[in-house]
Amino acid sequence: MKFSSTNQIIAVTASGIGFIDSVYLAIIKFTQNQNLCLKGVGDCWTVNNSSYSQVFGIPLSLFGAAAYLVLLILFIGKIRLPISTVIKDQLAFGVSLSGFIYSIYLTYLEIAVIKAICPFCVVSAIMMTVIFICTLLRLVHSQSEFTLSLEEKNG
Repeated sequence: MKFSSTNQIIAVTASGIGFIDSVYLAIIKFTQNQNLCLKGVGDCWTVNNSSYSQVFGIPLSLFGAAAYLVLLILFIGKIRLPISTVIKDQLAFGVSLSGFIYSIYLTYLEIAVIKAICPFCVVSAIMMTVIFICTLLRLVHSQSEFTLSLEEKNG
């Protein structure tokens, strides 16, 4: 299997899992149904109801779902979107880098400030990390292909 197809499969899968995970967290937030949290595995309820779980009254899980949806569109719509592959890859890298950095911040908050770990938040952080690595590798790979094509043209 080629690098690009393996990378694509991993990125799409991680984006799909991240989207489902974020929507599930939003459902927990909106329904206030504590039974949806896994009993005995971390403390989803405390994290999801902390003051850090929303910005301007909007649950962070909705921002996460939107980010994963944008990434899915960029990955799946690779052929269909009327922008160049380079631009799509750069957009995906920017979104994933932002999500990766924010996930680090949120993980810090869980450990050091809230003192509770949400297993669904951990899944989201892992998925965003995987996507970030995929987009970084994609940029490095496309840059090396570009350099090789220039060398071939110039002799």
